[in-house]
Amino acid sequence: MLDINLLRNNFEEIKKNLQQRGFKLDSEKFEKYDSERKRLQVQTETFQEKSNILAKEIASEQNQDKKKKKLQDAKELSKNIKESKSQLDLCQEKLETFLMEIPNILSNDVPLGKSEDDNLLIYVKGDIPEFNFKIRDHQEIGELHGGINFEESVTIAKSRFVVLKKEIAKLHRALIQYMLDTHVKKGYQEIYVPYLVNSNSLKGTGQLPKFEEDLFKLSNEDMYLIPTAEVPVSNIFRNKILKPEDLPIEFVAHTPCFRSEAGSYGKDTKGIIRQHQFDKVELVKFVHPEDSDQELEKLTNDAESILIDLKLPYRKVVLCSGDTGFSSSKTYDLEVWFPSQKKYREISSCSNFGDFQSRRMKIRINQSKENIFCHTLNGSGLAVGRTLAAILENYQTEDGSIVIPEVLVDYMDGIIELNHSS
Repeated sequence: MLDINLLRNNFEEIKKNLQQRGFKLDSEKFEKYDSERKRLQVQTETFQEKSNILAKEIASEQNQDKKKKKLQDAKELSKNIKESKSQLDLCQEKLETFLMEIPNILSNDVPLGKSEDDNLLIYVKGDIPEFNFKIRDHQEIGELHGGINFEESVTIAKSRFVVLKKEIAKLHRALIQYMLDTHVKKGYQEIYVPYLVNSNSLKGTGQLPKFEEDLFKLSNEDMYLIPTAEVPVSNIFRNKILKPEDLPIEFVAHTPCFRSEAGSYGKDTKGIIRQHQFDKVELVKFVHPEDSDQELEKLTNDAESILIDLKLPYRKVVLCSGDTGFSSSKTYDLEVWFPSQKKYREISSCSNFGDFQSRRMKIRINQSKENIFCHTLNGSGLAVGRTLAAILENYQTEDGSIVIPEVLVDYMDGIIELNHSS
């Protein structure tokens, strides 16, 4: 959520910044809500001051007739205060809803653009494998090994779920363990969190109210399945004050993620690229505002290190203004090569949210003069299912076997290649 004082003092500048996203800031609505809030606040405070003065007068009044009259006035004034407070609360609620629907301000170095086609390439790393045989996609390879089954998942749930079996399931688990171990060695604290969160947690990180259609909600209570570990991990410090000497605080968490993907109908219907349930190893940071730009680079490098260790070809891009997520001020995407598609696909988004989330969650840093909002960052290190799919495709052999990346051999109990029965 944006600082309301920024809007009051720099409205045109903020409006221009948000236009780069394609977002139109409604000046009339803001002025209406803010002026009405100010009027009602002044009115409520005036009523309260009169009530305080009247209370003192009643206490010292000796004339019973005058006292009776003042008691009647006090009763009427109390009614006015109650009504004014109610109106003020309603107005503040409208203003807060308005503010909650405004996206984050973009960093000055975010490139201009309308869509992913305008994202800026930073660099490409790794050699794209060359195959002298017909390339199989990851679904075909997984089914060849009896390790990927979509029919069973439809029976159990519905489409866009998957059942992993045998060595493919083992490889999926090995990736999770390897990613966790790697990031813990880099200094991240491993954390295990609930897979269900309340609406306040989702408001804190920015999924609500704007993206409710993409969430799975329990019908009987205020609980949602998490779309990413970012939500529960970031809310660890909701309404807390952090010590500056404890920063940065770095967490790593493995969780399943659940997304309705309401806006992605018809996209990536084949394979495990876009599922209702998938696993991620997520990196979350709480940092001092002065350090957040540098910490974004470090976090992105940490996510990249997994791709480098796995020797998967990938590229790094910075998202343009029109493709940057609602809560983010700047985002790097890491995109891994898929031979069957002959294209790079996103495998991690690493974002700096500035104080956008911490302002919503009221996460502050204890400063000598006044508390300030910390900055939050997060990124996938990595999306496990997409990493698995990338390995199946990039490490395939002519007969459909899968060479195990060297760093995963120990996690696979020494297996160096997955063979299948013809």
